[in-house]
Amino acid sequence: MSVAKLSPKLNKYFFTGLIVLGPLALTLLVVQWIVGILDGLILGLLPTVLHPKELFGVHIPGFGALGTLILVLLVGMLTSNIFGRTLINYSEWLFSHTPGVKGVYNLFKQMTDTLFSQDKTSFHKVVLIEYPRRGIWTVAFMTGTPHGELLRVTTQPMINVFVPTTPNPTSGFFLLLPVADVVELQMSVDEALKLVVSVGMVSPPDRAAITLAEEDGA
Repeated sequence: MSVAKLSPKLNKYFFTGLIVLGPLALTLLVVQWIVGILDGLILGLLPTVLHPKELFGVHIPGFGALGTLILVLLVGMLTSNIFGRTLINYSEWLFSHTPGVKGVYNLFKQMTDTLFSQDKTSFHKVVLIEYPRRGIWTVAFMTGTPHGELLRVTTQPMINVFVPTTPNPTSGFFLLLPVADVVELQMSVDEALKLVVSVGMVSPPDRAAITLAEEDGA
């Protein structure tokens, strides 16, 4: 086999290998980076005599990640009683009122509340709207229908829509749009939040296409 015929196959094999190994390698690098940060953070808070190298004579990778997991579980357990809830509330108040810290803390507090809260009933549906002008589409959340004066002065059926910003979905714009200008999507609120936070890199599957394929297969 000549080199000219072999080269395209080698290119194909090379890029196929990149497609397979690329996500795995990047995932391992990110995990290693996070574990390294957690190890440094936890070990920095512990006295030297409690470090794994001092206790067991060898460095234990992931000790910080395990310590962080235990810490998160302990904090969750603490918040289940009045004393723990009072302590957490005081800590949150202290961080949110400390100059130079409150801006960063409030930003991450809003993001974690939005992403990990089990109560997302304020977002009824995920919709697609043309914003900020015709021809440009963006993902938004339906939050309800207008009432009172807003309902009285509008001449057509309207809905309340929240347009989140990227990568912080806790800030955004409140819009009142005609029902005819809104396209409802089948993706869940969690999937849409991941889509916004990842700036479009984490896209949910097309549920309608999957349903049609299953019906055709049946």
